[in-house]
Amino acid sequence: MPALQLAGLCHAFYGTDGFALAPLPLGDRSRLVEVIGAEAESIVYFYASCDRAASYPSLAEDEPAFRDRFTGRGFVPALGQRRDFAELTAANELDIARVDGAFRAAAGAGLLSLFTRLRPLLSPAAWQDCVTTLAA
Repeated sequence: MPALQLAGLCHAFYGTDGFALAPLPLGDRSRLVEVIGAEAESIVYFYASCDRAASYPSLAEDEPAFRDRFTGRGFVPALGQRRDFAELTAANELDIARVDGAFRAAAGAGLLSLFTRLRPLLSPAAWQDCVTTLAA
């Protein structure tokens, strides 16, 4: 199974900026590496570490400002990291939007705006899923 798919199964293990519950403490990252591998775990960490307010506005730009919410460190992530992040974010939010009409009604327009900005990072299939799920 590709690393991004494995990461998707565990994407919130360290919590996220929007979901505080962390089933696995950061000090136990090696345990997740043992189960899903280092590449997938690094995607999970990157996803969980995103300071959304600081990072979302420029994520699709050539030199995005990404801030790790765990360390406070800012850096410019690689294009592959940003693509994985965008795909994982879309998959997560669209999964919720598909099954929760109240969530879709409350957050759908904002999510569509976010994914429109992230479109250069999304695969064609992910972008189509965004439009199909959120523009309805």
